[in-house]
Amino acid sequence: MPRLTKIYTRQGDKGLTHLSGGQRVPKNSLRVSAYGTVDELNSALGVALSFGLCERLTSVLLEIQNELFHLGSDLSFLEEDKSKYPVPQIEARHVTKLESLIDEMTAVVGPLQNFILPGGSTGAALLHVSRTICRRAERDVITLAEAESVGSHVIQYLNRLSDALFVMARYENHERGVPEPLWNSMA
Repeated sequence: MPRLTKIYTRQGDKGLTHLSGGQRVPKNSLRVSAYGTVDELNSALGVALSFGLCERLTSVLLEIQNELFHLGSDLSFLEEDKSKYPVPQIEARHVTKLESLIDEMTAVVGPLQNFILPGGSTGAALLHVSRTICRRAERDVITLAEAESVGSHVIQYLNRLSDALFVMARYENHERGVPEPLWNSMA
């Protein structure tokens, strides 16, 4: 486990930061932006959890927050450096676990009958916000992947996670007995 002995180092005062493999890059580089958005997503999930989600979602989201640290680690190393360090990474098993979760929760909430609006209970609304941040993280990683190599399961994971967050928002509304706000396409 990494040990942080000092929070400020003054190393970033000129707009540069270190990747985990030691390379100095601009703080607005594609790679730093991508793992920064993953960090933002993780923080948004923390906010959702702080409002008190149902028990099933609480346990699942704590696992997902840990996996997002894996994903951030995965992105903070260049692919060629991963053989030199023991890097936690996103693997196929993480994607498969999300797919199982989506199937489990969809069996409870049922298929969509209409497009739904983000909202309902506070927890569901916060999960929808997290979903949109996850979609942005996915776009950021796709942009990065066009310029540099990224872990083979990172984009898949973010894609499934955004789907899972959508279903989790529906599940939270279901568990709270809050009707899903439906899109009125005739309005």
